Amino acid sequence: MQIKTVGILSPGDMGQAIASVLNQNGLRTIAALDHRTQRTQRLAAAANIQDVGSLTQLVIESDVVLSVLVPAAAAEVAQQVAEVISNVGKQILYVDANAVAPAKVKSIAQIIESSGATFVDASIIGPPPRVPGSTRIYASGKQAVEFQQLSNYGLDIRVISDEIGQASGLKMSYAALTKGLTAIATELLIAAHRLGLDEQLWNEVTNSQPALAGILLRSIPSMTPKAHRWVGEMEEIAETFKELGLTEQIFYGAADIYRLVKDTSLGKETPEESDRDRRLKDIITTLSDETISSPAQNF
Repeated sequence: MQIKTVGILSPGDMGQAIASVLNQNGLRTIAALDHRTQRTQRLAAAANIQDVGSLTQLVIESDVVLSVLVPAAAAEVAQQVAEVISNVGKQILYVDANAVAPAKVKSIAQIIESSGATFVDASIIGPPPRVPGSTRIYASGKQAVEFQQLSNYGLDIRVISDEIGQASGLKMSYAALTKGLTAIATELLIAAHRLGLDEQLWNEVTNSQPALAGILLRSIPSMTPKAHRWVGEMEEIAETFKELGLTEQIFYGAADIYRLVKDTSLGKETPEESDRDRRLKDIITTLSDETISSPAQNF
């Protein structure tokens, strides 16, 4: 199958950036923007994503549908797309690039394949691909090589297996490290602030763990506007680890931290609104002050 048009579900921060790369390299991207927010419509327009209005029209015009959503929406949207595929009788490749557990992605694959479409499991590691070489998309499944055609249009797509669930499993394992660490660091820095020890702790971290200090200076400021998305991702990681006979409690705790952050003024900002020059010390002070009312519930 030659890929000419990619339908994006949905053109948020990540989906918009992926579409922008594809468009810049000569591929057509489309989205169904009926009833979508003004922000989503603005992001789509900025990336030159063509609005085809409805989900039905998106399926009709797409060769590939790329799903990039919050984890909680992945299965529901897949069901909606499967119903449209069945109705229009279109042969299409559906790529789930959401941060979901391997067991969930396998169930989503069954939903899509029952409609007559083909399915690829994918995982995105790295930031939105605005800087070449910063983002990798891992893919698994028997049709993963077809999806890898998008490497010819500016994306870094790496096929790792013909088994559905492998790409998602890699994402769960990697995000457990990176976003799990960010959650732990956020909580301990808030704790140090409330103890009046934030300066002393940070001096020790920068002296004894300079590489870690550098990671936290980057990861925590960029996390706050994304915390609402990371709640579900931590819950998916928890379920993955539970299915493997490991403790899930660590990552349910990480989900709690992101749930706390998302309700603060910093968590309510969009990535475009977030001040990238905001000092880490000021971020921790804000998070501490805005969550102090009921610490027993929050932690």
